[in-house]
Amino acid sequence: MLLDKLTIRPFANEDFEAVQNIYAEGIATGIATFETEAPTFELWTEKFIDKPRLVAELDEKIVGFAVLSQVSKRKVYKGVAEVTIYIAENKRGKGIGKQLLQALVKGSEKEGFWTLQAGIFSVNKPSIELHKKCGFRVVGIREKIGKRDGKWHDNHFLERRSNKIN
Repeated sequence: MLLDKLTIRPFANEDFEAVQNIYAEGIATGIATFETEAPTFELWTEKFIDKPRLVAELDEKIVGFAVLSQVSKRKVYKGVAEVTIYIAENKRGKGIGKQLLQALVKGSEKEGFWTLQAGIFSVNKPSIELHKKCGFRVVGIREKIGKRDGKWHDNHFLERRSNKIN
């Protein structure tokens, strides 16, 4: 079975080329991000929090990644982060995203995050459903939040609150 061979592990710098390629595949869909090109290693490292940064590996190949970015530099929001998750084009819909997102949630709680949020293109139903399966709920829809390739897009705004809040 495919998922029996799946390994979720911390990102290592040498994983970046594979991560960058997967990110580019997501960009090419036109419904995964408003970005139009994959970032350099320097920009990627600057944008995403050090821990947790996870990759999914299958047969010694990176097939997905999940990372967090801080939503605000204000101290009061130190436990709130935005989720970014991408799966290789030829591995989508096979359960890898669910395992990866569940591991990211668990890792985020170990790092002290109490709220995770995600802004997902409203037409990206598989990603919205994945997040719901992992405990996220839709808190709203941001209409025409951004324009890509001359077309306005709505975003579903989802959040997941940790059960470990004191």
